[in-house]
Amino acid sequence: MNRLLVLFFLALVCASQALAQTSGNVTYSKQDGNRKPREAPSGNIGVDDKGLFVEASILMNVKANEYVAVFGVVQEGRTLQEGKSKLDAQINEFTGELKRLGIKGDDMEVDFVAQNRIYDYELAGDTVREKLTGFEVKKNVIVHYKEKAKLEELLLAAAKANIFDLIKVDYVVSNVGSIREKLLEEGARIVREKAARYGKLFGLKFRSQIQIYTEKYGAHYPTEMYDSYTAFESGRVPNYYNQRYQVIEARKSKTFFFNAQDGGDFDYVINPVVIEPVVQFTLYLRVKHEIDR
Repeated sequence: MNRLLVLFFLALVCASQALAQTSGNVTYSKQDGNRKPREAPSGNIGVDDKGLFVEASILMNVKANEYVAVFGVVQEGRTLQEGKSKLDAQINEFTGELKRLGIKGDDMEVDFVAQNRIYDYELAGDTVREKLTGFEVKKNVIVHYKEKAKLEELLLAAAKANIFDLIKVDYVVSNVGSIREKLLEEGARIVREKAARYGKLFGLKFRSQIQIYTEKYGAHYPTEMYDSYTAFESGRVPNYYNQRYQVIEARKSKTFFFNAQDGGDFDYVINPVVIEPVVQFTLYLRVKHEIDR
């Protein structure tokens, strides 16, 4: 009996080890409910009176070969001309640093964004009156580069010009045509393998002619695939203290992370290991096979 208990206990330990999972603070993102819903392949097998619909879903992770960084610059002045002059001087300092880094003129662009009036309130006696106090001018500096590590140098160059607003970094993949061709090849292979498997398992015979019903491509870029969470555990202040004291909460830091689509939702994944932000290309293919009756 004791031996049976020991064996049973060992079985439970082995089962718990097999089911164990390693997680981290990313679990807080699920609690926050801020994860963006993503369209997953349907995975349906459709049948009608004449044929069988076979689907394939393919995911391909692709590293970018070019990048475009957008920096935001803003200045204020009592007059519009003053604001523009200060902004242009700041941008000239930044673009000068970029040239020293080897960024060519064709890889830089200054985009005018907006100019606004600034209003504030003035107290006179018991009257508070709103009045015009100045102007705000905004422009973006757009920089194209090819080496991923170059961004660190761009950030330092921007800081020298007192520019600290990196708006976004676009990831550029230039060979989209060949990527779609690869996706289609793999999708067709998956469809053929599925059709052959269904025919063998269920005794189906298909005609040589097929009909392509859906060929849907998708692309998901890193700028739309970052999630966030705030990880902390906090106590509760008793109601007694709430009535007597003002409670000042500590600032909690928010973490952002690249959250790629899960490859488990697809029939096949090309380049499945993701250790850096990538562009994720997808294909959903639906083909009808005529059944020989």
